[in-house]
Amino acid sequence: MELGTKLRSLRKDKHMSIEQLAEKAGLSIGLISQIERNLNSPTVSTLYKIAQALDTHIGYFFDDDKQGAVVRKDERRVIKLPKSNRTYEMLSPDMKRKMEFLLVRIQPGECDNTEQLSHQGEECGLVLSGRMMVKWGDMEYILEEGDSIYFDSSVPHRYFNIGDTECISVWAMTPPSF
Repeated sequence: MELGTKLRSLRKDKHMSIEQLAEKAGLSIGLISQIERNLNSPTVSTLYKIAQALDTHIGYFFDDDKQGAVVRKDERRVIKLPKSNRTYEMLSPDMKRKMEFLLVRIQPGECDNTEQLSHQGEECGLVLSGRMMVKWGDMEYILEEGDSIYFDSSVPHRYFNIGDTECISVWAMTPPSF
């Protein structure tokens, strides 16, 4: 999958110039151009800004139109962005549902981007193993194995592995925002 090719195609379908997309997303023209030419891999927050500016969800860039009701553990779509210590495994069969279901693996140590993101909807998470800090607005919540959290996604939020081992959690979000 070439993220840049899908980005360029969607931008052109929406009749937007690189300059217009850059302005709407709050990013540089050069960065958008590099991503479209697959010369730069965006962070999660950069890709999220681009998706919002194009009125789509991040999943558009990874969706391969699989359909069905069951997702076998060895057939999960895995999303790993460069410059990130996170791996997202899609537990939903595709990204065209009313709810999104993800398994998130976060390696120890923070990724390079600690910017909090907000989006429409609600989400809830359950920590299966490890330790996680969830920043939600000005609040910080420490979650241990077995702990869960539920919040309004319109409040800026972000989660981090604060332990020494991989943190594994399951998340449900509505509407899909990834």
